[in-house]
Amino acid sequence: MRSACFGQAVLSFSKCLVGTNDDNTRRMNKMKKATILFLATMSCQAVIGQISGNINYQNPIRLPEQSMNVAPPSSTDIHFSVKGLANIVADTYVAIFSVTQVGKTAEEVNTLMDSRINPVLSEIKLSPGVEAYVDMISFVPVYEYESEKKLFSKRTFNEIPKGFELKKNIHIKYSDPSQLNHFMRLLSNQEIYDLVRVDYYSDSLESAKKELIGKAKTAVQEKIKHYEAMLGVPLAGYEEEINDGFKVMLPVEMYKSYEAFNSSSLNLRKAGNVNSIDKSTTLYYQPVTDKEFDFVINPVIVEPVIQVMYEVKMVIKREKKAGEGAKEYYIITPNGELKPINLK
Repeated sequence: MRSACFGQAVLSFSKCLVGTNDDNTRRMNKMKKATILFLATMSCQAVIGQISGNINYQNPIRLPEQSMNVAPPSSTDIHFSVKGLANIVADTYVAIFSVTQVGKTAEEVNTLMDSRINPVLSEIKLSPGVEAYVDMISFVPVYEYESEKKLFSKRTFNEIPKGFELKKNIHIKYSDPSQLNHFMRLLSNQEIYDLVRVDYYSDSLESAKKELIGKAKTAVQEKIKHYEAMLGVPLAGYEEEINDGFKVMLPVEMYKSYEAFNSSSLNLRKAGNVNSIDKSTTLYYQPVTDKEFDFVINPVIVEPVIQVMYEVKMVIKREKKAGEGAKEYYIITPNGELKPINLK
């Protein structure tokens, strides 16, 4: 498609060059028009379809530079690192729902709150292996303004007590992710809709860390053998420094949002008011990608998981070899011979 556009532009450009020498003005105008046509047609590109999802619709993702940029070594030291990632499926979950109740008196607001929470807790606790806990958040008075108008003064607004506001959170511990739908139906019957967050826990977190350490140790040894093969010298006698660390990412930290919509552009000749509606915001789970890790445990995931990252950084100091750098002293004998001196 691009070659066809280019051919049309060249043909138009060549036609404009044909003319009489007498009409220079007309020939120059044709050349300007042909130049504009040439630049416009050079931007023709074929449309290529792809499967990527609506996330790329509004703000297309810019791919990073594909070429590698490896910096040259700054010294004789060897610096390298090993990174590992473990995707752990949670075995325990805690969902937190927020409840708000208002009333004219303290007794009324507490009675209304109990009438909403207690029936739900009784039904939730019937599920096997499920625990529930009610967390008191706040209990504060609520005020409103009363208008007062006097004859010879401006209108005055006085703040007066209106009632009380009570906030509580319901913590529900469960092990089957499908149970959350059942809890939401029970809570919605009592007009409790606010799901604050869901926390993920796993009993295999420590075993996953040990597995990461073991795989990283093997990867470090393989990299040392790789450098020995490239340099042609053993690295066992050199000074080594090492440091490591873990980082844990929970699903609640890994959700992102975007808006996918197509709005028409308005070319208004006169001033006017444009009323836009609220666009739907989509949330999606974006885990840590595994493209920068040396190894990944459980790489394919279909649900939000706990991600444990482990990195080992190592430095092999080749210039500080054992015994290297010690000063040596010599003496010249009367016969002109050079002999070393042992100061020890």
